[in-house]
Amino acid sequence: MNLILWRHAEAEDGSNDLARALTSKGQRQARRMAAWLEARLPDKHKVLCSRARRSQETARALTDKFKVDANLDPGASYASLLAAVDWPHGSGTVIVVGHQPTLGAVASMVLAGEPAPWMIRKGALWWISYRERESGGETSLRVAMSPDLL
Repeated sequence: MNLILWRHAEAEDGSNDLARALTSKGQRQARRMAAWLEARLPDKHKVLCSRARRSQETARALTDKFKVDANLDPGASYASLLAAVDWPHGSGTVIVVGHQPTLGAVASMVLAGEPAPWMIRKGALWWISYRERESGGETSLRVAMSPDLL
């Protein structure tokens, strides 16, 4: 299974958290990261995002075919996100467009075995792979990429 944790790009300030839109910088970040991803993604993949507008706008830079899942909303637990993607026993490639601190906690949980306040920058992604081996499961970080490096 491939799990891609993609933090939404830069968004406007606002009091209605779910309604905050991407800034023009955020739109550029999302397009750059989407272009990078598109060149590397397998044909079969699915995209999940939160109900937040900024998350959906980030996902839309890659595809219009995404599923909105409240288990990925701001403030979600790492456990609810992992359950939503069926980690580690799911199959294929799942891209989750979400929020801090949840994404950082998920990354630390699957890579280090415990939730910690790891930071994933706005617009950045972490691509994590899991595969079964004879000796047990093997988790690896394939790439951590920030839009300012593209």
